[in-house]
Amino acid sequence: MSAPTSTAGRRALRARGAELAATEDIEFGRLLLANIPLHAGRDDAELRRWAEVAREFGAELAAAHPEAGAEGWSGEARVVERDGGLDDDRLLLARYRSRPVETVELFTDTLALAEETVELLGWRDWFPPGSARRAALVHEEGHRLLGDRAHRAELRRRLDHTALRVGRFRRLGHVAGADELAAHAFAHTVCGLGRSPLLLTAALTHAVSSRES
Repeated sequence: MSAPTSTAGRRALRARGAELAATEDIEFGRLLLANIPLHAGRDDAELRRWAEVAREFGAELAAAHPEAGAEGWSGEARVVERDGGLDDDRLLLARYRSRPVETVELFTDTLALAEETVELLGWRDWFPPGSARRAALVHEEGHRLLGDRAHRAELRRRLDHTALRVGRFRRLGHVAGADELAAHAFAHTVCGLGRSPLLLTAALTHAVSSRES
């Protein structure tokens, strides 16, 4: 699949891209959390605070790991390129598997669409050539680092979400989607992008949903 080729399709994508570009990066984070069923009915202010905390944590994690992303992936995982990221209207740029062999899969069809979309929308200042591939790799490395028990515990502490309270006892709970936002912020910081990868993901989602037959 490629970006729209018809005049009407390209015009529609540019119009949607302009709307998305006018949206604050943190709002994309709030929307990601709001679209998770577990957060249905939660106050927007709380979702926004969680999004801000996750973004700050991801940026700090990047600063604490200067070796991350030097070549796109500093771990020992093998990197495999394949297509299929857009099959059945999915939107997969990369996927990390820890078993049976540590592997990062890169989906070349989605990455190609990302480059075409950036070019069409005039977003090269924010997402230079090749940055979609690198950001996808670094994003998955962020998830690997976030899997560390100490990092998970610190993120949970900062999110300060009460899962259970009995008298003076309070147990902190997991916030679904927070690790995803932290990984996006990790990639944003490591790759030095002008805007969050969440913006590009939103544009790609629109491109996929409105693709031409």
